[in-house]
Amino acid sequence: MTSPQTATGTFTQAQLGTQILIGWSGEHPDQGHDVAFLLTYSLGDGQDGPEAGEAALRVALERAGLQVGGGVQDASETPGIQAKLLVQAGQAVLTLPHFKAQYTVPAEWLAAAEAQGQVYVMFATRPWPEAVPGQPVSEEQLRGFAANPEVVSTAAHCLLPVRALG
Repeated sequence: MTSPQTATGTFTQAQLGTQILIGWSGEHPDQGHDVAFLLTYSLGDGQDGPEAGEAALRVALERAGLQVGGGVQDASETPGIQAKLLVQAGQAVLTLPHFKAQYTVPAEWLAAAEAQGQVYVMFATRPWPEAVPGQPVSEEQLRGFAANPEVVSTAAHCLLPVRALG
C-alpha cells in the first residue's frame, strides 16, 4: 500500500475516490459566444479520506501534464498533456491516465463545443461530497462550487480540443 507523498508522487487509485464529471454551457464574458464547460471533482470518499484524496489527485493531474493552481493550459498548444475529450452521439468522454468518465451532454453544450472546437475543463482537487450521482445539482450549487476562489485556485484548468470518431 502506498500513500500520497508529493515529494515522491505516489498514490493509489483507491485514494482518489469517486470521480465525477458534470457539464454546462454559457456565454463567455469576454468573447460574447457560448462556451462548453466540464468540471471534474471527487466526492472525497477515497480510501484514506478527503485530504489524502486531494493530495493524490494533485499528483495524478501533474503526472498528466496539468498545472494545479496555474493558469489555463491549451492542450492544442501544450505537448505532454495526457487528457483527451471525445464527443460523439450526445456523449462527452473525458480520459486521463487515472480517470475516465462519460457525461450525457445537452444540445446547447454540444452546439457550443462544436462551434468553438474546444471545451474548458476544470479539474477540481477539492472534494464536493454534496454533489452525488443521481441527485440534481442546481445552477446555484454549481456556481457556488465552481466559482469558489478556493476551488478555482487549487484546480487545474485546460482547454481541450473536441475530437470525434471517424
